[in-house]
Amino acid sequence: MTVYFIGAGPGAPDLITVRGLKLIERCPVCLYAGSLVPEEIVQAAPKDALVKDTAPMHLDDILAEIVSAHARGEDVARVHSGDPSIYGAIAEQMRRLDALGIPYDVVPGVPAFAATAARLKTELTLPEIAQTVIITRTEMKASSMPEFETLEILGRSRATLAIHLSIRNLTHIRETLTPYYGEDCPVVIAYRATWPDELYIRTTLKDMAEEVRKAKITRTALILVGKVFGDVEFRDSDLYNAGFSHVLRNVGKKKRLAE
Repeated sequence: MTVYFIGAGPGAPDLITVRGLKLIERCPVCLYAGSLVPEEIVQAAPKDALVKDTAPMHLDDILAEIVSAHARGEDVARVHSGDPSIYGAIAEQMRRLDALGIPYDVVPGVPAFAATAARLKTELTLPEIAQTVIITRTEMKASSMPEFETLEILGRSRATLAIHLSIRNLTHIRETLTPYYGEDCPVVIAYRATWPDELYIRTTLKDMAEEVRKAKITRTALILVGKVFGDVEFRDSDLYNAGFSHVLRNVGKKKRLAE
């Protein structure tokens, strides 16, 4: 018996991995985060499978279902949204499973920030503009931020930021980032990326709070900040530069052989 922590992707049912879908199709128990995982994905479970939405359940309730499945020798598809390694709350579940001696495995999924970049047809890293992507959140009621991961410290990098779980903290984000990014820095608010009701707001640090208020967005949104989201000039990378040598394309050697 194995518990499979499966990343279901950002919302579109066809963005789950082949591996994840095949596991759901064969596991006799499916526990899924119903507030963020589309029903179409868990409908792939066997007809006689036990399928439960864990949104209203506590950790102890979820573990009780897993322990029962373990006693029956039944595999469990534990389905989370996005990629389970990012704000997936799987570490606490795995810690409990370790203590109980219940085996588990993890199947990655498409994270929301990657899906949003795809929908925007935007690269998050551009030569000499941004080569770093920081995935973070701001301090809210759920939990505090580590001392050296405050938005002010991270903002000094001027890297591309993917800020999760913070749509109600826009004033703090604007005030904290403006000294480093400027009030005109491009911002994208991604609401329910890849879902049928998805919405993308292109705005700036200065105007984002007002735009979000107009759209009446209060949850399930990602905040992307950085120059890469604007109309920015950048040079071509060296990856496909005809004059650039690397281990698979030694330009200098080819030139000498031609001579």
